[in-house]
Amino acid sequence: MRKSILVLATAFTLTAFFTSCRDTKKESDNMEMSDDMDDMDDVGDDLEDAVDDTGDAIENAANETGDAVENAANEVEAEVEGTDDM
Repeated sequence: MRKSILVLATAFTLTAFFTSCRDTKKESDNMEMSDDMDDMDDVGDDLEDAVDDTGDAIENAANETGDAVENAANEVEAEVEGTDDM
């Protein structure tokens, strides 16, 4: 019984020691927020650019896929008709 009370007292003491030593700086946090607002505009612009680039890449990939399918269909048709170069 004595050991469990000592263990609980030690745990409480350590908990109180580590939680009471926190530094709070609310004034500096407000200044960082105002500086970060300019960065948020840049992030928004970068995000829009990334979305545009992704859309262009998807469109190009779709066009290339369509061309490859069309070429493959033409080759199969030529093979079936017997006009293939090979």
